[in-house]
Amino acid sequence: MGTDTLRSPEADEADEAAERRREQRGWYFYDWACSVYSTSVLTVFLGPYLTSVAKSAADPDGFVHPLGIPVRAGSFFAYTVSASVIVSILVMPLAGAAADRTGRKKPLLALAAYVGATATTGLFFLDGDRYLLGGFLLIVANSSVAVSMVLYNSYLPQIAPPEERDAVSSRGWAFGYAAGSLVLVANLILFTAHDSFGLSESMAVRICLASAGIWWGAFTLVPLKRLRERGRTTSEAPTAQGWRQLAATVRDMRGKPLTLSFLFAYLIYNDGIQTVISQASVYGSEELGLSQSTLITAVLMVQVLAVAGALGMGRLAQTYGAKRTILGSLVAWTVTLAAGYFLPAGAPVWFFVLAAGIGLVLGGSQALSRSLFSHLVPPGKEAEYFSAYEMSDRGMSWLGPLLFGVTYQLTGSYRDAIISLVAFFIVGFVLLARVPVAQAIGDAGNPLPERI
Repeated sequence: MGTDTLRSPEADEADEAAERRREQRGWYFYDWACSVYSTSVLTVFLGPYLTSVAKSAADPDGFVHPLGIPVRAGSFFAYTVSASVIVSILVMPLAGAAADRTGRKKPLLALAAYVGATATTGLFFLDGDRYLLGGFLLIVANSSVAVSMVLYNSYLPQIAPPEERDAVSSRGWAFGYAAGSLVLVANLILFTAHDSFGLSESMAVRICLASAGIWWGAFTLVPLKRLRERGRTTSEAPTAQGWRQLAATVRDMRGKPLTLSFLFAYLIYNDGIQTVISQASVYGSEELGLSQSTLITAVLMVQVLAVAGALGMGRLAQTYGAKRTILGSLVAWTVTLAAGYFLPAGAPVWFFVLAAGIGLVLGGSQALSRSLFSHLVPPGKEAEYFSAYEMSDRGMSWLGPLLFGVTYQLTGSYRDAIISLVAFFIVGFVLLARVPVAQAIGDAGNPLPERI
């Protein structure tokens, strides 16, 4: 018998750690793939561009009439984002239930990713007065990315032990913001020099929108190759009754009220975060009169600083705990958003200052919320619980865009619309501060990390 067949426990442990790191690196690449959609499409280009397309189709009073409903053209994008979230609510429980019951997350992840990537690429055909086409493709892409994130996030407890999750989650967000920064640089070059390339401004925007879909589809191949299936996590047969599964998940959570309390707090403050992300470019272009180039540069600054912010807040969490670090970020969000209300129009320097504040807290507040929740999930119910989490992350983030759109529709002021979002961060802070996280982790049946 050769000596190479005799392996020590230390060698097996080293191999397992190496395989885990390889899988973690593959996991990071889905953030790298899909974050470009969130950055280039949802945050930068689609809001102002779809608003301009809707205005082209508007009647003399400035209204469009989707399904016969009078909608102020300036509110159409916000309403469409809200509608996409409602569609997500209907689909995400199906994905979470199917993943847990079959153990086949990767085919479902691939389906959601490539439906979303295809819809995003299809935005190339958004021109003239085709605002309904833009609204439809936005709903498909936004709901697809939400479904894919249910499956993506549910891998975190399986690829990282408790002591690694804050760091792994933060690196995933950092990968996403790094990709967003890289693509935004290319977008900025193409948009500002579109005349040199023989392109109209509209064509340049449409190329930037479609390229995000191509990027999303291409880099999704990396996690699909590296992530491993774990088999079924329940002995029950697969079912399409996702809503029944969600109801069962909520009933199960009622037996873990502290997990449910955290999820409710996250639902509130994340609604504010997601609305700021999706509506900031509309606020900058329509209320502050800033150019598209200025908006791209500002969002690029957000991406670069968000990488440092996600990693830096990950380090702060190691010292002060994830909960305290998140609470600090919510205070920063409140101050930054309140300052945004007073920004003078036509002053890009102050808009850049605001963007810097957002960038420093954006990635960390989301990454640490994800890793903190992973400690509150009972073993074997990862996709099921992360389906509920994703409904809080993207799936329940319909109230903020709706409030933003209604406020603008009633007042005609984007400043009033933006200041209305402060309430989400204040209420979210109060609710999160009341959650005893250590007790919640114990109630979920998980080991308590050294620092939480």
